[in-house]
Amino acid sequence: MGPPAGVAGGREIRRPKGRSSGMSLWVDRNAQNVLILPAVLMILAFSIFPLLMSLYLSLSRFRLVKGGYDLRFVGLRNFKKLVLGSEQYHLLGTFGQLTFWEWGLMALVVGFFAHWLYRFATSGRFWIFGFIGRVVTAVVLTGLLLLCLLVINQGGFPGTLVVTMFYVLAGVAVQFTIGLSLAVLCAQPIPFRNWFRLIFFVPMMVTPVGIAYAFRMLTDLSIGPFAPIWRALGFTNVSWAADPWSARMMVLTGESWQWIPFMFIVLLAALENVPREQVESAKLDGAGEWRIFRDITWPTIAPVAATVVLIRMIEAFKIIDFPNILTNGGPGIATESLTLHAFIAWRTQDLGISAAVGYTLLFVTAVTCVSFFNFVGRRLRERTEG
Repeated sequence: MGPPAGVAGGREIRRPKGRSSGMSLWVDRNAQNVLILPAVLMILAFSIFPLLMSLYLSLSRFRLVKGGYDLRFVGLRNFKKLVLGSEQYHLLGTFGQLTFWEWGLMALVVGFFAHWLYRFATSGRFWIFGFIGRVVTAVVLTGLLLLCLLVINQGGFPGTLVVTMFYVLAGVAVQFTIGLSLAVLCAQPIPFRNWFRLIFFVPMMVTPVGIAYAFRMLTDLSIGPFAPIWRALGFTNVSWAADPWSARMMVLTGESWQWIPFMFIVLLAALENVPREQVESAKLDGAGEWRIFRDITWPTIAPVAATVVLIRMIEAFKIIDFPNILTNGGPGIATESLTLHAFIAWRTQDLGISAAVGYTLLFVTAVTCVSFFNFVGRRLRERTEG
């Protein structure tokens, strides 16, 4: 027979008793949480305090007075001013008239969301907070579509909200398409493949301000390095900065040039993890390149693609460097984003409007990205896992 419990080698082991013993056991079990707690509290403090402070500012009116400043609570007046008051033109723009076809499109969208809500309400997984969240998503997305249709019609002019949505939707679509194309190209056994990978990654190493100034210099039609080419092509009297849509396209081009490498490098890593056995088997069965991409490659990289698009969308909502440096938001406010709108309001000491614009941006970003995750990201993951 071995030694009794609590005895090792004929010698009794004395275990600590009382409160100190319980504390030691608790520390041993929760050591990871205890060690990480200070970092978590610090991050929360630096994250939550600015959010709460800016929320209070968005509900207040800030004025400089003799000897200091005056901060007075005004409730939702700043948001009312943005949506219905003197700042409506700046945020929402001016409205045109909807055509018959646009009314038909709106009816289809409303019908789709109504069917979507009905299916959720009659399903076995209904819960009230999920239904409220879906109602908010439906209302916000329908409202954004209606706003876009109103401001792009004849007589309309988009404000900073629609311009920001243009940068996000059109910019991310262009960047994803080109980035995926370059990734597919560099995943093939082509000459100088590693050299191309390095060159495509260079724009990520340059600051956005540097890229914006470089594009401002390159696109100068009068004294820029390509001015002789523009003169030879007859563009001497053309100014892209004077037309709203050409100015927006130039901002979009510069933003895309910087962020295409991000799409490229992530999608290339996903492509290189596609099972080669499945690809080789498909080739032996006579499948073409397009069918291999459609049936094998895309289902494999789809979750990664959805994730990288979501990350890029969140970042795209914060665009400020390119419209500020390339056009200073002009002509007028044609290229001004929500972030630049908030910055200009802050620079003019209108901190209440600046904070209200910031919270508008936060709300629109959250709804858009959550909607993308629910409609696209989650479905792609479920389809891949299934």
